[in-house]
Amino acid sequence: MAHPSQLGFQDAASPVMEELLHFHDHTLMIVFLISTLVLYIIVAMVSTKLTNKYVLDSQEIEIVWTVLPAVILILIALPSLRILYLMDEINDPHLTIKAMGHQWYWSYEYTDYEDLGFDSYMIPTQDLSPGQFRLLETDHRMVVPMESPIRVLVSAEDVLHSWAVPALGIKMDAVPGRLNQTAFITSRPGVYYGQCSEICGANHSFMPIVVEAVPLEHFENWSSLMLEES
Repeated sequence: MAHPSQLGFQDAASPVMEELLHFHDHTLMIVFLISTLVLYIIVAMVSTKLTNKYVLDSQEIEIVWTVLPAVILILIALPSLRILYLMDEINDPHLTIKAMGHQWYWSYEYTDYEDLGFDSYMIPTQDLSPGQFRLLETDHRMVVPMESPIRVLVSAEDVLHSWAVPALGIKMDAVPGRLNQTAFITSRPGVYYGQCSEICGANHSFMPIVVEAVPLEHFENWSSLMLEES
């Protein structure tokens, strides 16, 4: 998760987020090279004593500053499109979860089970246990099996919300009357935090998302316990 004074992204916990980090580094290097070139040209033009007042046109310069940006845009667009289609790819999900946004909490329904669903509210600051995170902990976590493709159906009951977990590379709008879907695979066990990322009212800041990835055996035990309690 994020930590104080952090400048970069959170550590990737899914294959998609790893690809996004690589694309970020790739694009940042291109931006760095362009900035260096532009800065060099500015310094050279300001500091030189050589001038030529009689150059009215130059076909070579026109070609260079037309072709070069086009090539750079292609170098950015191709990996970007690849990741875009990769994020939309949903192949044979092992589990489907419906996440519904409310003012101001999330509810989850495991559609592969007959009666497995719960509401997830933020734990107030005064009720936190030692080691828990303020404004991020919930009374019920969304538990998923690790290394399994998970499909999440996202919608909202009242106003616009957004279901986002940065470490998994997920951000999906929750729109009333519309069902959006996304998918992810957790690379390792752990607890991953997110928050509603669409301003949805007075308590927008107080509807966190907690995804807990566990081994399959632990998930089966958890689901059996939840079904018994319901």
